[in-house]
Amino acid sequence: MTTKRILIIDDEQGIRKVIEISLRTIAGWEVLLAESGSEGLAIAQIEFPDAILLDVMMPGMDGITTLQQIQAHPATSMIPVILLTAKIQTSEQRQFSSLAIAGVIAKPFKAPDLVKQMRSLLHWN
Repeated sequence: MTTKRILIIDDEQGIRKVIEISLRTIAGWEVLLAESGSEGLAIAQIEFPDAILLDVMMPGMDGITTLQQIQAHPATSMIPVILLTAKIQTSEQRQFSSLAIAGVIAKPFKAPDLVKQMRSLLHWN
């Protein structure tokens, strides 16, 4: 069984670190890190991760724009994306439901729950 590779795109260093440690220690997954949408897009086009965990609220290129760019590029369009957001209100739920994403995970989260949620959303047993 090959190790899963996850790209985390989040502008908050603390969040990236918590997610990285959680995914490495609990799931044994390889983790790639990006602090902006443009950096994440570049990494995705070179590394082709198995999945992307993408923060919605970022300065510059926000998560939705980053998602659209990922899905528009032939090399990355099939990579499953999970959105990570602190805001899950009715209007956001409607917007997210219209997107071709694997799912949404709310911040804050507990490390063991994050791995369980990701496995469930990505259908990785």
